[in-house]
Amino acid sequence: MTDSPSGPHVAWTDVEYYLGLGQATTFPLSRPGAHPQVSYVVEHGGSDIALHVELDRHGRTPQATLPTIRIDRIADPSRRYARIRTVRAELIRDFHDFLCAVADRIVVHGRTLDQAYAETVQAWSALLDRPRALSLEQRIGLIGELAVLRALSNECGWAAAVESWTGPDGEEHDFGLPGFDLEVKTTASEQRRHTIHGITQLTPTPGRLLWFASLQLTRGGTNGRTLAECAQTVHAKVAEHAPAALARLDRQLAASGWSEASRDDERWSLRSPLLLLDANALPRLDLSALPEVARERISSVTYVLDVTDLPASPHPPSALAGFRLP
Repeated sequence: MTDSPSGPHVAWTDVEYYLGLGQATTFPLSRPGAHPQVSYVVEHGGSDIALHVELDRHGRTPQATLPTIRIDRIADPSRRYARIRTVRAELIRDFHDFLCAVADRIVVHGRTLDQAYAETVQAWSALLDRPRALSLEQRIGLIGELAVLRALSNECGWAAAVESWTGPDGEEHDFGLPGFDLEVKTTASEQRRHTIHGITQLTPTPGRLLWFASLQLTRGGTNGRTLAECAQTVHAKVAEHAPAALARLDRQLAASGWSEASRDDERWSLRSPLLLLDANALPRLDLSALPEVARERISSVTYVLDVTDLPASPHPPSALAGFRLP
């Protein structure tokens, strides 16, 4: 924890360090003797974060008005605290900012816990009325596609790799190469569960082989890679080796929603090796058995496919050997 001109601050990189270690720790945010005592806590074996705020003698906690947030009461031998935590582990980076905002209102601006929580929720609700540039799923998905782009460049060169990246153009599959198509899915969960958008996303184009690439990422601490670092690395390589393809790469990045101005300090690393599967071997939805009048009434389908523990298909594309993040 550091003191900045605007008050005490917990850097995400410090929090991420302890999350990566799986080690619990506490960052005191209020000065000794101050009331209430406020602490930022990495807890539960270093897997969750929470804000602990000392309660007054009435011991009342704010009502959690958001479904993703829980507020409960805990006690040590001499004090009682409100604990603010999230029930959505995938939102932990954004929740960090929320906790810092609540703490700042209490420690710096002298607001009560009730006031600080309500004001922060109100401010964030106003912000959330504006669409966010990239969701977590989109950010890690783009990291996965950039990693595939880097791998393909080793075999076919940067110009051909960039040309093959068709996902941002709205094509059915993410990559279209001379010998096969490739659909890339990335998850930050411990299981290989991937969201499939549409009936045809796992359907091979007639006469072409479709490979399904499953990536698992985990928050990588200081050794991980941010989305910005991945994008900038690929951009630099294309500028060096295939400058004529740079304009197309910039268009694809923009179409994917990425901007150099976007906030980006989440670091990621591979949780497990890349898994390559022949799409023909995967279970997928098929509406052909439905009467035509019923099919016409179904405009879109989204479902989750779990490929955890499936064995890799034989003879995967050699272009994806030695896979790593850019």
